[in-house]
Amino acid sequence: MKVPSTWVGIVACMLVMSLAATAQAKPEVEYRSEYNISYCDAASTRDDEYRQQQCKLDIYYPKGAERFATVVWFHGGGLAEGARYFPDLKDQGIALVAASYRLAPRAQTPSFLQDAAAAVAWVIDNIERYGGDPGKVFVAGHSAGAYLATMIAMDPRWLAEHRLSHRNLAGVIAVSGQMTTHFTIRQLRGDQSPRLRPVIDEYAPLHHVSKDLPPMCFIVGGRAIEWEARVEENLLMAATLRALGHPKVEIYEMEGLNHGTVEKGGMPVLLDFVRRTLQQE
Repeated sequence: MKVPSTWVGIVACMLVMSLAATAQAKPEVEYRSEYNISYCDAASTRDDEYRQQQCKLDIYYPKGAERFATVVWFHGGGLAEGARYFPDLKDQGIALVAASYRLAPRAQTPSFLQDAAAAVAWVIDNIERYGGDPGKVFVAGHSAGAYLATMIAMDPRWLAEHRLSHRNLAGVIAVSGQMTTHFTIRQLRGDQSPRLRPVIDEYAPLHHVSKDLPPMCFIVGGRAIEWEARVEENLLMAATLRALGHPKVEIYEMEGLNHGTVEKGGMPVLLDFVRRTLQQE
């Protein structure tokens, strides 16, 4: 779905007004945060100081609410930089989990994917303690974080290491994510070809397309100012999933937004996708 820049503002305003009206009609909810929670077990990090440092998450949740949904958010930075943060989705009746992961070049493939899966597994195993529903866990992220979220939702081996199925995720939202093999992973594996040369191997989300996957939402900026070829590869992902019979695939091209600004601009779309997906259960 191509969304003109003028409509981006209109849609955002309508969603904000709707959310404000909903907030006025409901009693005020108290939100709480917890920080620096280790999501890997002690045994796996005992002799790895870097993993102890990086495998942490923060959680923001509506205290006293029951069976709420959770969005696990992975930050961008090319798998080589960046730090965890909560996306611009606070005070919306859902929990947010911001997770860090090991970074290149200090970490090698597939450390990033193993960490992302471990963080998601921790949320599924523990969110009920906070009042959340383990069956309503969405994975999402921006750029490299979107790549991680998509891989965790599509390639079964990562969550299988924690005796969980990727198909049990409530959905995935990728904001300007790479659908071919991530360029940092290619470099770490010795591929010295140009960064934009597409590779589709086991580390590419496109390699794992199937109709039997969670609901999927892809959000990209306008193709004239987005990362080169980023819009097109997301369109290919959506088209291929639909061709294979996937029942719930959505894609939004948001004109006027670039690779950086599409994150904040796409938040109303992300929230709407989460709410509509839950209503259709």
